Amino acid sequence: MSNKQPPHAVTPAATETAALPGRLTAAAALTALEGLALAGLGVYMLFVGIAGDPDSPQQAETGGVTLLVLAALPLIAARGLRLGRRWSRGPALITQLMALPVAWTLYTTGGAMIAAAAALAVAAVAVVALLVNPTATEALGIGPREEAR
Repeated sequence: MSNKQPPHAVTPAATETAALPGRLTAAAALTALEGLALAGLGVYMLFVGIAGDPDSPQQAETGGVTLLVLAALPLIAARGLRLGRRWSRGPALITQLMALPVAWTLYTTGGAMIAAAAALAVAAVAVVALLVNPTATEALGIGPREEAR
């Protein structure tokens, strides 16, 4: 007798993921995209610090490591949202609230950064709207508690 499941068997985790509303999936995707962008920028800064010719190699390397560490928050939150974990909403919202001042700073820089600022601000506001939506909060098990009788 084998302990292997037949190929057509559905695992409980797959059923949970499939039952998540599209709003929650979209919020998870946008949050993961932000995390990947942070990680990519961190890798770029590390590369420039090591192989390039920055003004301050130590500052570039420290900035790169910092961005890689910061990228962990949205990536972990996105994974939690995709799995429908209740705890993941807080880190995802915190990520978006931190993104708004960054978008403003990019906007005030001017030039090509205005487009990046607009994209970041739109993504942050969209994720906040998706996460506070009643459909998403119910799917995560967050909502008003029934009063005791």
